[in-house]
Amino acid sequence: MTSGSATRRLAERQHVLDEVKKEQGKTEARRRRIGLAAWAAGLLVVVTLVTAGLLGSRPAVSADTRVAPEFTLPTSDGRTVSLSSLRGSPVILYFNEGAGCDSCLLQMAEIEKEPGFAEADITVLPIVMNTAEHINAERERLGVSAPFLLDDGEVSDAYGTLGSGMHEGLPGHGFVLIDAEGVQQWYGNYPSMWLDPEDLLDEALSRL
Repeated sequence: MTSGSATRRLAERQHVLDEVKKEQGKTEARRRRIGLAAWAAGLLVVVTLVTAGLLGSRPAVSADTRVAPEFTLPTSDGRTVSLSSLRGSPVILYFNEGAGCDSCLLQMAEIEKEPGFAEADITVLPIVMNTAEHINAERERLGVSAPFLLDDGEVSDAYGTLGSGMHEGLPGHGFVLIDAEGVQQWYGNYPSMWLDPEDLLDEALSRL
């Protein structure tokens, strides 16, 4: 009798243990499903952010032509430059964020190293919304020879570059090609903050 009772108790305990294990298995399975769902959701967020970043870093270009807006701007070395004074040779306007954006100045430093611009008689004019003091300090630090044109935002706005980058009140990282007759032939904005100078030269030569 005692043996039978003990056997029943063991069977009951085993049954309870089996039920507990079954519930634990269900709980663990639910946790795994929740974990997988959370992982999938996290992956989706990452993919979405990466995709948005890639799309946001794609260049925006336009081959629409128009008479280039005239301007006269002071330069960081104390002179003034008018677009009309450069008529007869192609010009590339390089709008950028300037001081505080090392890649912007390094872009100009690399453009200066490409002899093809001089050989094609193409003048590259970097334009920023900085004071001469600020941009000159950055030019010296990063080894940029060319003086920068100093804009108050009016020229950047006229050429559609204002607010095209990371900062609403500044130009982005854009290039405008103007031919020898003063006609805008091409515009390219590069949120990646870089365009290989050889590619810029090829772009210009293909449209002149």
